[in-house]
Amino acid sequence: MSGNTEPHKEEAVYVYEAPVRIWHWVNAFAILVLCLTGYLIGSPLPSVPGDASGYFLMGWIRYLHFSAGYILAFGFLFRIYWAFVGNSHAREIFVPPVWKRKFWEEMWHEILWYLMIARRPLAYEGHNPLAQLVMHVAFVWAIVFLIFTGFALYGEGAGMGTWVHTLFSSWIIPLFGQSQDVHTWHHMAMWVVICFVIIHIYVAVREDIMSEQSIISSMFSGWRTFRNGRPKDHGY
Repeated sequence: MSGNTEPHKEEAVYVYEAPVRIWHWVNAFAILVLCLTGYLIGSPLPSVPGDASGYFLMGWIRYLHFSAGYILAFGFLFRIYWAFVGNSHAREIFVPPVWKRKFWEEMWHEILWYLMIARRPLAYEGHNPLAQLVMHVAFVWAIVFLIFTGFALYGEGAGMGTWVHTLFSSWIIPLFGQSQDVHTWHHMAMWVVICFVIIHIYVAVREDIMSEQSIISSMFSGWRTFRNGRPKDHGY
């Protein structure tokens, strides 16, 4: 053979454990159902013809919404638990190291990279600093807000004396002023999550194509591959 081509070098690191990957996809499905049914609850479908006794369309929509809400809530509690017992990557979205100067410096580099100003991305075993901060604010806290306000609205229908009304409705609804205000903020938080999901998917696809590490396949296999060797100077 002629030429002086270098051999292809690729290394892999096990990043996302099986419980994190399962939670990710179950959570994604629950959010999809919640957003679709939540939109229809806020903007109901036109009335259907015929006798009302033959239809339970909005009832099924509400049932699916409540069921997906329970899945989201209990899944999120499990995810918090796994942040303590899992590997270091399981804690990244919950505790971004904002107290480190290096974190902010590398986050600025990621901003320049996403704006297509920086020529090359930095390689990380887990989430990069910008992803950690955005996921912490726009996902973790948005989900917490949706869970609390969602159960507050659910408890209002369940009635006084029920556990859900006692734990959530009794103080959240007065805190916001009235039930309709809780509905409005709950609906707005849904759009925050929808915008986050759109950006999340775009960035994952973009990074899988343009960066030097695998992104999408990592959430299926758990392994992150690096096309130019494992990163030595970046990551937390």
